[in-house]
Amino acid sequence: QVQLVESGGGLVQPGGSLRLSCAASGRALSIGAVGWFRQAPGKEREFVAAISYSTFYADSVKGQFTISRDKAKNTMYLQMNNLKPQDTAVYYCAAASSIRIYVYAAAAYDHWGQGTQVTVSS
Repeated sequence: QVQLVESGGGLVQPGGSLRLSCAASGRALSIGAVGWFRQAPGKEREFVAAISYSTFYADSVKGQFTISRDKAKNTMYLQMNNLKPQDTAVYYCAAASSIRIYVYAAAAYDHWGQGTQVTVSS
């Protein structure tokens, strides 16, 4: 059974940075598409970034967040810079069993982490 475990969340001031990590069992992050989603209180889960046949970002985080993957470590990352209060959310990593053409929908992914809280506040 594939397990994804996020870490790296926390409280940060506006303008600060955080790097989220997602470690996987087996080769879950080495084969197919991988992505990050987030869910703010009272809102639906939304796409943040993904790696599939290319790299994709939500318009709201382009130039601010960077997704990466280390296949040797079976770990993926989300580097978040210049954080804003509106980035406050629970962040989830996700993995698909194969490359996906459409990476923006949660339904494209087969495995999910438990989520890590990111709070941006002064």
